[in-house]
Amino acid sequence: MIVPSIDLLGGRAVQLVGGRELKIDAGDPRPIAERFALAGEIAVVDLDAALGRGDNRALIEELLRIAPCRVGGGIRDADSARRWLDAGATRVVLGTAARPDVLEQLPPERTIAALDAVHGEVVDHGWTRGTGRGVAERMAELRELCTGFLVTFVEREGRLGGTAPDAEVRALCEAAGGARVTIAGGVTDAAEVARLDALGADAQVGMALYEGRLDLGDAIAAPLHSDRPDGLWPTVVVDERGTALGLVYSSAASLRAAVAERRGIYQSRTRGLWRKGASSGDVQELLRVDLDCDRDALRFVVRQHGAGFCHLERPTCFGPAQGLDALERTLAVRLADAPAGSYTRRLLDDPDLLHRKLVEEAHELAEASDPAHVAREAADVLYFAAVRLAKAGVRFADVERELDRRALRVTRRPGAAKPPRPGDPS
Repeated sequence: MIVPSIDLLGGRAVQLVGGRELKIDAGDPRPIAERFALAGEIAVVDLDAALGRGDNRALIEELLRIAPCRVGGGIRDADSARRWLDAGATRVVLGTAARPDVLEQLPPERTIAALDAVHGEVVDHGWTRGTGRGVAERMAELRELCTGFLVTFVEREGRLGGTAPDAEVRALCEAAGGARVTIAGGVTDAAEVARLDALGADAQVGMALYEGRLDLGDAIAAPLHSDRPDGLWPTVVVDERGTALGLVYSSAASLRAAVAERRGIYQSRTRGLWRKGASSGDVQELLRVDLDCDRDALRFVVRQHGAGFCHLERPTCFGPAQGLDALERTLAVRLADAPAGSYTRRLLDDPDLLHRKLVEEAHELAEASDPAHVAREAADVLYFAAVRLAKAGVRFADVERELDRRALRVTRRPGAAKPPRPGDPS
């Protein structure tokens, strides 16, 4: 699979040849991260920090809220790595600091060791000094301490001349053991992404994407195959919370168009390219494309607008919304036209009443004992919380994203309770 890369220098997205010569200044990295996020996890490299002349920390923290990012560049000790993990990095990439004494202090499932190599020899100090060690040798020392390796072929980096041959990549994947290998340097087209995936490696790509040599949609589609006579890929469409909206089909052309336009665009088996919502207005914003483990099906994560996905003007093709999804939809409607005198309208118009009910119901939930009682009181808390969210224009998907972000922390807070406010139940 593809791992799009954003290299940062002076607050701008750049591409260098051989790690030295500036070839492309792509400007503001934020819109680039939004586009690259369609492919899933992206790589962010702080070149300033790697070179020891400042950093792009504040900017990277913004990017972490736009896309899932593995972060590297200038991470020289375990404390620095933990700070990035606490900030929301999915994983950290360590170069010179990828030593057992450092890696042992970090969660291995969140750590990638970067091995830069010139003609098979690992180099350090900004690719200027040979270590006399081979890549496979270093992998054998570190593979139990990390979840993956980033192997950069320095002599190929930024030159668009193709990446390493099959035998070399296969040998590295074997040497890595259970750790996943990501290859950087020279990846030029979708065929190379597919080839690396078939060998068991991911492709970290920068230059080819920035120069337009590699289309992002084609890169995402590269590992896919189909056993259908028409060559289409079954595509499960889900919303931001993972609720299945329906089943459709994709082709290379529809996937390319969907990624380019960031919309729900599919391949109709009878009508050709189908832009969801083109006639109804029920359009979809495409947020991410996932490949299944067998590389023969897709999942589109979308933000659905309008009545819903189904042609019967329902949220899903599998029936009406339920649970929190149904509650959120109901409150969204009532926010605009709840009748005067209704309880929801009272809550929306009276912040003090809503505050008191939230505190009251939270207290009753804390006091509940048997499972049925706990469920009832939790339902009350969730209802009033949902009203508060609707009033603030916040969705449950936003709350779940915040929970996911907090789950990435590795440094835990004490979690002591604050003293009660005057007038609150004690």
